Amino acid sequence: MSDWHKTACSLCYLNCGLEVQLDGRAITRIRGDKEHPRSAGYLCQKAQRLTWLGNHGDRLTSPLRRLPDGGHEPIDWDTALSEIAARLHQVRDADTESGRPGSFGYVGGGGQGNHSGGGYGAALMKWMNSSRFFNALSQEKTGDFWVNGKMFGSQTCHTAEGIEECDLLLVIGCNPWLAHGFTNARHALNDIKNNPDRKMIVVDPRRTETADVAELHLPLRPGTDAYLLAAILAIIVERDGVDGEFLAARTEGYPQVAAALREVPVDEWIAHAELERADVERAVDMILAAKAMTVRVELGIQQGRHSTLNSYLEKLLFLITGNFGREGTNNLHSWLVPLYGHSRGKRSEITGYEYIGGLLPSNTMAEEILADHPNRIRVLWVESSNPANTYADTTAVELAIRECELAVVVDVAYTETAALADYVLPAASQHEKWEFTLFNMEWPTNYFQIRRPLFDPLPDTLVEAEIYARLFDALGVLPSADELAALTQIARTDRTQLLPAAGELMKDKPELATIAPVLLYRTLGAALEETHPGAASMAPLWAGCHRAAAAMTVPVQRALDSTAVGAALGEELFARILDSQSGTRFTVHTYDEVWDLVKRERIQLAVPELLGWLGTLDPAAEQVNPAYPFSLINGQRRSHNANQILRAPAWRRSDPDGALRARAADLASVGVDPGDWAAVVTPVGRIVVRAEADESLRPMQLALPHGFGMSYPDGHGGRVTNGPRINLITDAADRDPIAGTPHHKDTPVRLEPATATERATAERDSERVREIVKASGR
Repeated sequence: MSDWHKTACSLCYLNCGLEVQLDGRAITRIRGDKEHPRSAGYLCQKAQRLTWLGNHGDRLTSPLRRLPDGGHEPIDWDTALSEIAARLHQVRDADTESGRPGSFGYVGGGGQGNHSGGGYGAALMKWMNSSRFFNALSQEKTGDFWVNGKMFGSQTCHTAEGIEECDLLLVIGCNPWLAHGFTNARHALNDIKNNPDRKMIVVDPRRTETADVAELHLPLRPGTDAYLLAAILAIIVERDGVDGEFLAARTEGYPQVAAALREVPVDEWIAHAELERADVERAVDMILAAKAMTVRVELGIQQGRHSTLNSYLEKLLFLITGNFGREGTNNLHSWLVPLYGHSRGKRSEITGYEYIGGLLPSNTMAEEILADHPNRIRVLWVESSNPANTYADTTAVELAIRECELAVVVDVAYTETAALADYVLPAASQHEKWEFTLFNMEWPTNYFQIRRPLFDPLPDTLVEAEIYARLFDALGVLPSADELAALTQIARTDRTQLLPAAGELMKDKPELATIAPVLLYRTLGAALEETHPGAASMAPLWAGCHRAAAAMTVPVQRALDSTAVGAALGEELFARILDSQSGTRFTVHTYDEVWDLVKRERIQLAVPELLGWLGTLDPAAEQVNPAYPFSLINGQRRSHNANQILRAPAWRRSDPDGALRARAADLASVGVDPGDWAAVVTPVGRIVVRAEADESLRPMQLALPHGFGMSYPDGHGGRVTNGPRINLITDAADRDPIAGTPHHKDTPVRLEPATATERATAERDSERVREIVKASGR
């Protein structure tokens, strides 16, 4: 048994610090890292199962090439990369000759816990003269980013919550007891529960575990969040409960907002949400009585009906009441390396959707490929992502991948997307290389952690940085060996001169500007290897540290207890991050400095597109379709589901079938008993699921978990699907009109008994999965 090794969890974006013990290539014990400066030893039940990340039957151990029969054969790296490079050149040259925009589509770039590959993959997209970028953020968050851009001046402005200091926590559309989402969530919720001076309101159709410990639960009808939030805002305005001093000093546009809210038919909209006005008034009482309220939201409204409008209304809640820029309220936060960028109105010529944060909606990826349009996507590059399972309308996504002239997957596992690709390139897992936690979203102190490897990479796998560096070498893009050696020597002796020297090289070879991360990897990374073996792929963080030190000098100085300035501060920050195995703080702000992060002189409250949308809301137009009378939560968080990183069925201690949950009366109404198999039907598909009674749901509300539906080796030469493949029944066109995010949290469905044939097949597959779990010894 080995000593404890420090790492971090990757199953949600909190990235809590962990310590693990090892036995060979297996993680045998896991505990919270008490030295982690943010999570301080906190551990949830999901992190305790991380040993399953790399230990499963779908690990890739060789590059693969598609065969004519649809299968794959192993090939060597040189063959794979030379063939891929030749085909990329063909497409790039054809794009240039025809004058069309780049035909390259990039998916992922920082999923599956492998965040460091994203910058290198984005470099390939840029070299291919393309901007078509899809990832999990554009499946979930871009409506929120769009609103932030309108209100705060940049889509990279992102709000944080003052959970530990607030006296009122307003939770909308999320269940932090299971989904976490903020630091040490269960401890924080229990503190609110046990403190008579602190309160919590939960807005959620389901009686969640979080709602169980709240002062007030508003169990609204699914899909009516915009109506309820607008009604709450209208009552606040009617009562003159706004913070006039804050509005006058820090915002503009309130008169237009107030005028729109005065038009809201409050009683009608509350009735549409199927709530009592007295309960809504009580919520308003609590909001107006709070000294410091913070609002916490998640996918319940960001993947619900009117999702971009929801994101606007929840921000108006804390802004018009002055709960911003103070302790215990909502604030913005710093970034070391932003997760996304800021787009300025560019739109897809295929679908018309706007780029948000540099991203196109994931729901439109198949259309961008299958469209009868000269500028469609012809090459699809997927890194650490699995769109064949995670994007809406699986059937269309699978067809799109097959229709590409070239499809390449870079991943640690033989995913459903990899099974469709022309080439599959095996990456080292997040525990086999230097990696980092990219989701730094804390305020007023923010943190960053580099995770060191726990194991050596499997034979014939490579870290993503090396995959892309070798590919660019095969493409003939890299500088000469002598030029790289000269830059590496500068990186050894005086890093501050590295970028100017690289700039001189780019004057003669301008296309090198598109591959800056790879240049840093081959030069600064080579120098890092001499002092931090294996850390070469961390080289791009050096540039991020210098940008942060220049843009936020005083907050970085506070974080480091330093008086350094300029390049010296950037170097000190990079060294601190590189050497702090439990992570380190990189910025410490004071509350008044939040205004340095706002990119407008004043916060813009009036967003014409959204006020116009508010004015068109009509309960009469949103009645239940009798052909699909149930509302499905499509992708529920549960105790033992996370994402598609953990493929092995044995990682789950509960809910092995990914059961459909519904009230017992609703199951009985369609002739289904708990434990039986039922069919969930939409206009685009039908899946068979195990039924389970759950009285915490509203009547006519169903729930299916995410993180299932993966094909897995059955141990007998075949494969079996583990649980519901939920995107077989989702419609990619059922999406937000601005951001294109799916309405997964309110999917209209029909429920009916499975046929005898369906039951037999489902029971057989369930038994095969149980045999896999039993054979694992877990």
